[in-house]
Amino acid sequence: MSTPAFGRLLTAMVTPMDERGALDLDAAARLARHLVDEGNDGLVVNGTTGESATTSDEEKAQLVATVLEAVGDRAKVVAGVGTNDTAHTLHLAAQAQERGAHGLLVVTPYYSKPPQNGLLRHFREVADAATVPVMLYDIPGRSGVPIATETLIALAEHERIVAVKDAKGDLWASSHVMRATDLIWYSGDDGATLPHMAQGAVGVVGVTTHVASRAYAAMVAAAAGNDFDTARRIHLDLVPAVDAVMGLTQGAVAAKAALVEQGVLTCATVRGPLPPMEDDQLERLRAGLREAGVL
Repeated sequence: MSTPAFGRLLTAMVTPMDERGALDLDAAARLARHLVDEGNDGLVVNGTTGESATTSDEEKAQLVATVLEAVGDRAKVVAGVGTNDTAHTLHLAAQAQERGAHGLLVVTPYYSKPPQNGLLRHFREVADAATVPVMLYDIPGRSGVPIATETLIALAEHERIVAVKDAKGDLWASSHVMRATDLIWYSGDDGATLPHMAQGAVGVVGVTTHVASRAYAAMVAAAAGNDFDTARRIHLDLVPAVDAVMGLTQGAVAAKAALVEQGVLTCATVRGPLPPMEDDQLERLRAGLREAGVL
């Protein structure tokens, strides 16, 4: 059972901040080491869960360098560089590569809703300029436009576009792309990890993995080894945790609060417009984590 280029269990890491909302690089290093100790063989920094919309370019560069130094050669570090501006995406990609990122995560340009030929051009320009492998991030619920099956198949012809983080919610579309290409497939939806792996995905880029990495590592390993009885049992055990982290509020908000509950972080600060968890949400978060056995 070979290990894919980016690993099998990747957490889309939150960006720790202090009480004033300033970047906390010491906490980021501790969190990165903790996640790798818990079974992650890859980390994504500066993704949506990392509050990339509200961190500066310099903060993004600092995070990549800090996490790389913290984990050394124990995990792959993939830098989120996608924006809705091709020129800015190219700048962030170059910056991340200069800091040593092992790969780039490029989300569908959001809000502007480019047509498919615009997506082709955008992703190809980034891949043409890249010196490391690229993972596409297909999440129409946030970006406003899907990467069409035909577009993904065409993009797979590029030598540096090697993987997809799939949060489209269309398993059948995923099947078509996996059947037609050699793209490495990752579930971008925590709750759909097992269904994705059943049809050929190699693992997950997750958020609930912040607080349940060991369980996810066991499930992914079981599914990769075709032990779907074990994988199914773990999948069902994780349902309360996924609902708690992904179903109550925005993922970064809940993940930070959950990490504080576990004692991994000391501060759950998020930057506006994201709000802190409300008291009733926090109680439901704790209940879900306890039911799943991770608190």
